Amino acid sequence: MQTKRKIKQLLSAAGVSPNRRLGQHFLVDLNLMRLLVDAAAPGPDDVVLEVGCGTGSLTEALAPLAGGVVAVEIDRTLAPIAAAQVAGRPHVRVIEADVLSNKGTLNPAVLDAVADARRGKDGRLLLVANLPYDVACPVMIHLAKGPPAADAMFVTVQKEVAERMAATPGGKHYGTLSILLTAFGRVEVLRTLPAAVFWPPPQVDSAFVRFVRDEAKCRTIGDIDLFSNVVGCFMGHRRKMLRACAKSAPAGLGDPQVWMQAFEQCVIDPTKRPAELSPEQYVNLAGTFGRLRRPDA
Repeated sequence: MQTKRKIKQLLSAAGVSPNRRLGQHFLVDLNLMRLLVDAAAPGPDDVVLEVGCGTGSLTEALAPLAGGVVAVEIDRTLAPIAAAQVAGRPHVRVIEADVLSNKGTLNPAVLDAVADARRGKDGRLLLVANLPYDVACPVMIHLAKGPPAADAMFVTVQKEVAERMAATPGGKHYGTLSILLTAFGRVEVLRTLPAAVFWPPPQVDSAFVRFVRDEAKCRTIGDIDLFSNVVGCFMGHRRKMLRACAKSAPAGLGDPQVWMQAFEQCVIDPTKRPAELSPEQYVNLAGTFGRLRRPDA
């Protein structure tokens, strides 16, 4: 792990400074970084995906513990710095790339690297990262839905994102992210972090958050794509009543009459707003709609 002084030295030697456009804020409180690593507790059969590895401080801490580490860094100056810190460890791969592809899905190069790292290992897939703000939500949603599905995520995110991850129905932070994460597992905010533990300090507080996948919950979902689309359809119009959302649903989720049958069978009041439904109700609603839409399936 790297102290603030060490990170400054590495950046100075490369002739660069933290890139504000990329939202670069380095966690320099080593006790907190150790807390994150200890919470994840990667083992020799586990593979860790780290997004936004920066100069490789967290990567250094993960390397001796995990069976494989795939560290992704979009900054073309920082990626080689991180790679140099873990040189000589063949099970650690640093990829210079955007973790997301042009279509907002996970970068195929990253997916291939994760698949290679997992070959021959039967442990967990973990996301352990100080997540860049602009990719935090899509990365976690993709890894919750899969494939590949993360068995757990231990991340540092802005406090606002942490609140969205752990939000409950009816709250102002409740939305697609909280519904999907809670439907697939359990979310817990471990600790709030003041701006001072980062360099340079951001203008907002952050938080450590843990997500653990619950296979029993996942088995109740059935068609994951349908479930995700249903959540997106309704939460995209969160101020409308459910019946109004159903009328404006896209072609693949159309037929308001089927939706009204689904509401009735699920005992859901169609005059409610989308943000009033629990993740469990969305799972039930999507499954019921799917059966009614395809009665012969």
